Amino acid sequence: MRNYARKQWGAQTWLVRANPQGHDTEISDRVIDADPLDPGFINHVLSQLGKDGTRITAGIVFSDNAVVSGSMLLERLGLSVDDATLALGAFDKLAYRITEERIRPQLNLMGIISPDFVRINCLSDLRNFAAHQKKGFVIKPACEGNNRGVVMVEPGGDCEQAFLQVTPYLEKGVLAETFITFTREYSYDGLGCLWFITEKVSAKGRYPVEVAQILPARLCEEELLALRVAGEQVNQLVGQRLGPFHNEIKLSDSGYRTAVVEPNRRPGGMKIWTLAHAVYGVDLYAAWIDSAFEGGVRAVLAPAACSAATVMLGVPCDMTVDVTELGDPHVMAHDALLLAAQALVLNMADVEIMECAWVTGESRLVHAVPQDNNDFLAYACVMLRCATADIRHLVEVLRKEWLEVVSQTLASAHKFEALS
Repeated sequence: MRNYARKQWGAQTWLVRANPQGHDTEISDRVIDADPLDPGFINHVLSQLGKDGTRITAGIVFSDNAVVSGSMLLERLGLSVDDATLALGAFDKLAYRITEERIRPQLNLMGIISPDFVRINCLSDLRNFAAHQKKGFVIKPACEGNNRGVVMVEPGGDCEQAFLQVTPYLEKGVLAETFITFTREYSYDGLGCLWFITEKVSAKGRYPVEVAQILPARLCEEELLALRVAGEQVNQLVGQRLGPFHNEIKLSDSGYRTAVVEPNRRPGGMKIWTLAHAVYGVDLYAAWIDSAFEGGVRAVLAPAACSAATVMLGVPCDMTVDVTELGDPHVMAHDALLLAAQALVLNMADVEIMECAWVTGESRLVHAVPQDNNDFLAYACVMLRCATADIRHLVEVLRKEWLEVVSQTLASAHKFEALS
């Protein structure tokens, strides 16, 4: 994004973030150390900018932590930005539910279902809420990403254990809400007036971790309309009109009813914009920079040219893994893709690994049943050009074959160690 802003607009990129590291100075022309969650954030940044503040001609907010204070800062600088007064709903899940509750009757008329919810301050709060939940409930931090701390509690489940898992987040807020029983989940993604719908694949059980994102979502016109109505309503509630959005929404199996999981005023994670580039041919990051300077989005989404997915890749059993022992993840992903293509009788010319990397380069424990969105070994972005094949099947088989490749790679590495 820095390179594009420099080439297209002749602009320098100044980055404001907490505790900047060496990498931050490499990807930006100037770095200001300021924590967007600090009460004095805006005044601190303005004092650091001094007279240089008048040189700033465009700005974007691209992290959850900065969605409120960052929007306020850009407003103070006289720049175009999404509404700062409504931004809290896109950061704090409890604040969003409170906003949603105020217009529950109107939402119900649009087919949007709102779950019951309560703020959790102590174990008694959780037990009292659980006593009235016949279908189970979810307990989660109000202001935490990557599904960290999200726990699904079945009817009659262990409230004490669930409470212990969210205790670290109590200071910033924890909420419990009725489990939304709709089995299908999507995200309403886009930038400004551009929108598309991404299909989410999540793990079952106690930890509803995302294991894949798929584009385009396979939906009928009525389903697309229901999700768009919900997504646009969310954008209005959180003040989005110019910038990016990623609103997570569940869809009923029948009746075209929806329920909002959470809103976000940022690009979707798991490389969703990378998938969109492959599928629709639009570089949304470039379009985002353009819109910051021009005040609107000129880009247009073409019909889908292919299907694509980001797939999270795990381990066959709980293990501490040093990825340096495994080598190149792209090679391993290609081997797994080859096995998956053979199993599904796909032509390898129709499938491609667009991007693949380790989730982290550190030696660490990885669980076979992931507990959050970082509890994986690697990820891969995959493209499928065959219109008659369902990429959802490819995702499922690829994840399975990856485990075989990991097992074989580790076995070979340990055999080599023994021989040496």
